[in-house]
Amino acid sequence: MGSRAFTYCLVVVAALASGKAFAQSETDRLREALRQAIAQTRTLEDERTALQGKLSSAERDKTNLKAQIEAAQAETKKAQKQYRDAVDEFNNRLAERDATLDKWKSAYEEAANVARTKEAERAKFETEATACEASVKSCRSKNTQLVKIGRQLLRRNADIHFGDKLVAREPVIGVGRVRVQNELQDYTDKILDQKETVCVK
Repeated sequence: MGSRAFTYCLVVVAALASGKAFAQSETDRLREALRQAIAQTRTLEDERTALQGKLSSAERDKTNLKAQIEAAQAETKKAQKQYRDAVDEFNNRLAERDATLDKWKSAYEEAANVARTKEAERAKFETEATACEASVKSCRSKNTQLVKIGRQLLRRNADIHFGDKLVAREPVIGVGRVRVQNELQDYTDKILDQKETVCVK
């Protein structure tokens, strides 16, 4: 009986010693697990802090990009408006230029018509002037001849004697009258030959 109790005691002591060692080992394991958990928590907290920093930076970048996009959109709208205004102004100037060109074209055509009319009038006047010059020259020549014939008539009249007058009035034969009439006809013909048919207008 005593041997058995001793064995039992040894077993209990061994069990207690083993339990204490187990408890110590479990405590160490738990402590290690706690340390690892704390380390992981710190790591995770650091990562969370870093991620929050990145998130804040990303939010700031997003806000900046949004502002830049809005500014770019505003600039784009402004540029589009300026482009439309420039196109409208260009089209207006083009229309004004076309209208001005049409006016110049009409004025040019009118001036060309006036120039053609004036040129036709000038050619007509030049032709008339040439004809007038020729007519004047002919008139001067014929006037010279008329003056010459007039002088001949005056000389012939001055040379008529009393006897010539008696012969011209001789009623029987009428030779003198015929001769005088022939001379008068000759002078009439000479005068009519000098008649100018082209007159200066």
